[in-house]
Amino acid sequence: MTDLSRVLAHFPVGQFARLMPVLEKHDISTCDLLTLEAADIGKRTRLPLLDIRRLTAAVLDALHTDLGVSEGTSEPAESRGLTPGPPLPARPGAGLGPVHTTNHHQPALKNTAASLTTQWRTISTLDPELDHALAGGIPVGSITEITGESGSGKTQFLLTLLLSVQLPPPHGLGRPALYLSTEAPLSTRRLAQMLASNPFFKSLPPRNRPSLDNVLSTVTPDLESQDHIINFQVPVEVERRRIGLIVLDSVAANYRAEFDRGGPNGSRHGSNMGARAAELLKLGMHLRDLAQRHNLAVVVSNQVSDRISGDNLALPGPSLVVPTPTSSLRRPPLPPGHPPRQTQESPLASRTRPPSLNPDGDPNPDGPHSAADPDPDPVPAALSSAPQPPPSSTNAQPPAPFFPTHLLLDHQQRWFTGWGDDPPPSSSSMKTPSLGLVWTTQLGARIVLGT
Repeated sequence: MTDLSRVLAHFPVGQFARLMPVLEKHDISTCDLLTLEAADIGKRTRLPLLDIRRLTAAVLDALHTDLGVSEGTSEPAESRGLTPGPPLPARPGAGLGPVHTTNHHQPALKNTAASLTTQWRTISTLDPELDHALAGGIPVGSITEITGESGSGKTQFLLTLLLSVQLPPPHGLGRPALYLSTEAPLSTRRLAQMLASNPFFKSLPPRNRPSLDNVLSTVTPDLESQDHIINFQVPVEVERRRIGLIVLDSVAANYRAEFDRGGPNGSRHGSNMGARAAELLKLGMHLRDLAQRHNLAVVVSNQVSDRISGDNLALPGPSLVVPTPTSSLRRPPLPPGHPPRQTQESPLASRTRPPSLNPDGDPNPDGPHSAADPDPDPVPAALSSAPQPPPSSTNAQPPAPFFPTHLLLDHQQRWFTGWGDDPPPSSSSMKTPSLGLVWTTQLGARIVLGT
């Protein structure tokens, strides 16, 4: 139950102090407590079933209260010492005409659409067009990522936010900022230049202008120090100084250095990626909790990597890699009765059509396989998303259905990489933000800066 303090920070664990060490010893998480049967947990921990049910009901009730969907207790009748009544009939009111029921205990939502609109607070980017696109600026209460290639202006963007958060509403929050760097110390000289040269700051009264004294900074050179500072020191500073903005620059540096080191022949790469995903989930959960609990904004910068071409995507089936025409790899033979392999590129992928391959995986300049190959199993060329002409032979079998384009990474990544629904004219210049889809699910917004 080590994650209970992160999920429900104010849960009264003192009432269940006898159960917590035993549950933690047997690696029972909050999710396990809510999803597993009490009998299964009892077999693993040797704890009384009644105590497990009471703890489960208390956690569930605290979750409902935290989400604003319930104000009463969700503890079952059996765990409170009550005798449940008889079961309801399968057809209430059968033969008695229409039955009208009214739910007098409809749970009230914590927030409505109107209340959320009034609570919407942002930090201005000092760019009117970008503020308009973001509905006012960087939102409070969530994580916003700034990504782009080197030299695209990520650090300049973050330095601007360190100053604008100090402005009074509606441009800022009137609160200090905290800057966490994983690569280089904060450039206070650049901040002083921005304060002296920005026309908007110069137009403000002296008492409303940002100050370097309201910018706290520290350096986290490795992942161990980063975890310690974010989990223990940052919450203390947020409460002590009423921090309104936390900036992490950059989020990928320490994770790449720690987890992107595979063993011989990449033997440890898979386990490293699993451990990295777990650490990223913990980081995202903790930062979101800070943002929502203290009504502040969290902004992180991220690096980018080269975009994977659609010609090298892994597809379901016996094979792992679709080789290119110059590759010497061969796909394993298909089992008897298996339909022929066919692929289809996403609209974002390259439209090039490589030459056909012979059974050895080498380019065949003479086009399709000759009659000398009675039963070849080549890797078919990647097909375009455009409709193909019908086969010339009337006796030819209908082609097997294409692999669904919408399940390919090339098609899906447009919605989580930040490049938008429509690809740019030159897709070769596109880069993918680091840390993958696991980290993307932790974000409230992603801003991609171009060069």
